[in-house]
Amino acid sequence: MYASKRSMKVHEYQGKAILASFGVPVQQGIVAGTVAEAVSAAESLKESNGADLFVVKAQIHAGGRGKGGGVKLARGLDEVREKAESILGMNLVTHQTGPEGQTVKTILIAEAVDIASEFYLSVTLDRQRNMPVIMASTEGGVDIETVAEETPEKIVKVWVDPSIGIQPFQAREIAFSLGLEGRALKQAVKFVMGLYRAYHESDCSLAEINPLVLTDQGDILAVDAKIDLDDNAMFRHKDLLELRDLAEEAPLEVEAAEYSLNYVKLDGNVGCMVNGAGLAMATMDIIKIAGGEPANFLDVGGGANPETVEAGFRIILKDPNVQAILVNIFGGIVRCDRVAKGIVIAVQNVGIDMPLIVRLQGTNAAEGKAILDESGLQVMTATVFQEAADRVTEALQTVQTS
Repeated sequence: MYASKRSMKVHEYQGKAILASFGVPVQQGIVAGTVAEAVSAAESLKESNGADLFVVKAQIHAGGRGKGGGVKLARGLDEVREKAESILGMNLVTHQTGPEGQTVKTILIAEAVDIASEFYLSVTLDRQRNMPVIMASTEGGVDIETVAEETPEKIVKVWVDPSIGIQPFQAREIAFSLGLEGRALKQAVKFVMGLYRAYHESDCSLAEINPLVLTDQGDILAVDAKIDLDDNAMFRHKDLLELRDLAEEAPLEVEAAEYSLNYVKLDGNVGCMVNGAGLAMATMDIIKIAGGEPANFLDVGGGANPETVEAGFRIILKDPNVQAILVNIFGGIVRCDRVAKGIVIAVQNVGIDMPLIVRLQGTNAAEGKAILDESGLQVMTATVFQEAADRVTEALQTVQTS
């Protein structure tokens, strides 16, 4: 799946801190970056609540940590030390990290919880209805995608009118759907209200608790937290922006963001540079039709200029899988002749030794094509989609036969 919208992810322990600030009850834990800190954290938890059973959790920006060996139970301080040594520094591979995995640099030492029942609860944006939706399920602790596909009737959805916010009756509907009653029901209502407030006031794109648990003592508690923050709203949340962990993000995506480029690395062989997310999606389609695979999503925005184009080329060329590059620009906000001049300057500065296809359409497209054709550079030009697809096919065949 291709995606252009970016969210800022935070670690579990950071997400729990955000939730706790809105009165959402969370599993107690202390973050550690070394084995010694992990043991010290366990000692502190033991002193405060008498805990002797702990959970050692890898802190990376990916789900499926338990299945990958990144979440372990530890009884006593010796086992905390042992589990911390095995998890810290490991290359944790999950279904969300991909085969390359992610190095674990921090861990969370949390008190173990006596679990009676597990549930799923989240708040996100329903883009079809343009409204936040609260989703809940009694099938907590498992992949919600699997539940949605195999037993969708087990997922309850409640939509919230953003103009008035969540209402108590909606929180009660969610709590009732989980089969809760009595004290647990009242706690769950407060939990749902607090989770929605955290989602709304922190400008989240996702606030997910999986699992939400009912403890043996009858308490409702979040033992995990996945909080994704909307990048576009971080100017309102300087405190939350400080939670960003660049080490957890793809280096090329971090570099692209410095130039205000929207870049997502993929696994293909044709790099693409486009202005506009919708056009970028269509560009990746024509690459597939041509027999190639898109190597990236790269939207340079409406104001493509020599600096952003050059930065885009440099980022694309850092991917060793790229065998050809397709630039697809629609001249609306910016004229095609100006884009063409920028491409000429950028190519001369960067030095591109692979097939480069440029499609220009829109304002002054003919003038832009003429600039490229007369530049003396090895650039294949196109004006319509079919031409661009044909040029990509030709470029790939050239590379594969050379």
